[in-house]
Amino acid sequence: MIVLIDNREQAPFTFARWPNIEVKPATLFSGDYSLPGLERSIALERKSLADLVTCLASERDRFEHELSRLAGLDFAAVLVEGDFRDLAAGHYRSKLNPRAAVASVAAFSVRHVPILFGGDRDGAELLCVELLAKYATNLVRRYGAAVQAVNRTPADTITATPANAG
Repeated sequence: MIVLIDNREQAPFTFARWPNIEVKPATLFSGDYSLPGLERSIALERKSLADLVTCLASERDRFEHELSRLAGLDFAAVLVEGDFRDLAAGHYRSKLNPRAAVASVAAFSVRHVPILFGGDRDGAELLCVELLAKYATNLVRRYGAAVQAVNRTPADTITATPANAG
């Protein structure tokens, strides 16, 4: 599988545990991770727990705009390198009330895209791999029959208009 990583990603996953994953840099419309040719269909945004808290507090408007862009895709999610229990307990450097942080995560997940907690960096990276792979597998299942039909049909019989039209 080829994984696209946005050029602006500051702490990209390496995917070193997966020898079958090839990483390619790209300038993505939204998010930090996507698949070739599907950049406007799927995107995953990576955040550390500290980044997420900043996005829920002082950068809230910018973050909500980013989430709105992600929500326009077929599938998108925010992957957090952190544990939800740490967010709920206020184990972060911010004056943001933990209850308000949890409420914001719930609201943004309902209004825009899911915010998923990977537990730690390895867990978030694994979640990234699985989400991208499942999305691609689902597309193959959904459209595989159409692709096979097109590949088995002589090209001259597939036209947008009948041959005798016009």
